Amino acid sequence: MASVELINVSKSYGNVQVLRDINLSLEQGEFVVFVGPSGCGKSTLLRMIAGLEDITGGELRIDGAPMNDVMPARRGIAMVFQSYALYPHMTVYENMSFGLEQAKLSTPEIEARVQAAAKMLQIEELLGRKPRQLSGGQRQRVAIGRAITRDPRVFLFDEPLSNLDAALRVDTRLEIAALGQRLPDTTMIYVTHDQVEAMTLADRIVVLNGGNVEQVGTPMELYSEPASQFVAGFIGSPRMNFLSGAVAEAHGAVTYGIRPEHIALSSDAGDWAGKVTLTERLGSDTFVHAEVEGIGAVNVRIEGRADVSAGQAVFLTPDAASVHLFDAAGRPVAGRPDA
Repeated sequence: MASVELINVSKSYGNVQVLRDINLSLEQGEFVVFVGPSGCGKSTLLRMIAGLEDITGGELRIDGAPMNDVMPARRGIAMVFQSYALYPHMTVYENMSFGLEQAKLSTPEIEARVQAAAKMLQIEELLGRKPRQLSGGQRQRVAIGRAITRDPRVFLFDEPLSNLDAALRVDTRLEIAALGQRLPDTTMIYVTHDQVEAMTLADRIVVLNGGNVEQVGTPMELYSEPASQFVAGFIGSPRMNFLSGAVAEAHGAVTYGIRPEHIALSSDAGDWAGKVTLTERLGSDTFVHAEVEGIGAVNVRIEGRADVSAGQAVFLTPDAASVHLFDAAGRPVAGRPDA
């Protein structure tokens, strides 16, 4: 199993630089998620680690060995793609064994690896089928199984759930999380634009924005101590409220941030007076959209059975210990409002 290190890694296409001086150190056995908006460079960075994209500048090391000029097949990496990339004319067994046959492993070894991976992913009954006979979730499990059979030092996942419907995404996400627990010594790097996937899967999250690393940390570090307004807005669902004007200026900031779950709602009294414009009921939670006097639109997350409706007058009270203050550059301002 392997550690992965990127030292001042950059990537350019002609005069367009898409990644700038990326420095990361990923430990053996870590599950690290690259997250960020479309076009931020996260998939390009993953493909550079895999050897599918050349590195323009800097150095990639796996277990301390330079990898810039090493062929993909010799890096000890297995990659799971968004599109599954299964051979349509082969059975599931043949798809999972093909790479092992190319590597000239013995037939008993191939059989043992395929059966072990199939058992781990509970796809033993699918081994005789072809990809067209499988659901999207089954195809993705086969793609993951094919990667497992190679016994890689590093697993790479490139948005593997984006082609699945909502229910399958949840089920497959749980399977990938379980896979990480079953293979505790295998380093896993996972790319997604979905911050829920990032928060639930990662030991550490790397937030990318515009070709730069905005912050690296555990899910709760990014949630509680965002290094920028961008990270604060990207991590957490629903999105953090960002308020400007007098409420921010009163605390020496340009922007005042407070998460919807950190605002108390009352019909009797509170710090801010407003009126409900819309409610979204999701069962366990209700999202309340309110227009607050002198502040503007504010979103609140409350208990699902709360009796709140559009047009109702309400009072909102932010938790002072959970407020985030940002300057004009979107960087944190020291200190929090007094309770």
